[in-house]
Amino acid sequence: MLKIEAFVLLPAYQTNTWLVWDDDTPDAILVDPSAPSAEVLKTIIDRGLKVRTIVITHGHGDHIGGIPYFKNKLDSQVAIHQADAEMLVNNKKNLSEYMGSPLEPAPADIILQDGDVFMMGQHQIRVRHTPGHTPGGICLLIDKFLISGDTLFEQSIGRTDFPGGSHEQIINSIKRKLFILPDDIVVFPGHGPRTSIGMEKLNNPFVR
Repeated sequence: MLKIEAFVLLPAYQTNTWLVWDDDTPDAILVDPSAPSAEVLKTIIDRGLKVRTIVITHGHGDHIGGIPYFKNKLDSQVAIHQADAEMLVNNKKNLSEYMGSPLEPAPADIILQDGDVFMMGQHQIRVRHTPGHTPGGICLLIDKFLISGDTLFEQSIGRTDFPGGSHEQIINSIKRKLFILPDDIVVFPGHGPRTSIGMEKLNNPFVR
């Protein structure tokens, strides 16, 4: 059975780091590790999980600060969309330099593209490129779960006023890539509480 758990490692930004695993195998992925965390590492070890891949939904500093720590501790590969890959090694582009906490560069091992599919245990993870918050923003569709990064939130959407952002693009991404999904898909966003595709179709004031 597929399981997912949230960890908020940067309280100031309320960024969700997601641990996703398959109850029937040791396979797991870690999504958007925002900071080093002994708690998350202990959880992974205590459950006997093997995190083969750290997946980054987009390259902003509040989503990538834990990459070096977890990559070293777990011997994992880092995956990000091609259009955001440079943000992992450029602290001006990932905004951490302006946040007052420049990050250790952590280049990608795997470059993702729209439509890519990879496995976690018996589950397919499907990559949906959803530009708008950043040029290389992605969402991950895993069975009935959608990890939406900073594209779609509960009754909100990601900011588009940062460099590389586009309001038109993010609305198109949500309408064409996410709102075509079944209403019962549960959405796990980069910030804030979970929601569903059906709830956002009905209630999201930014997407009509």
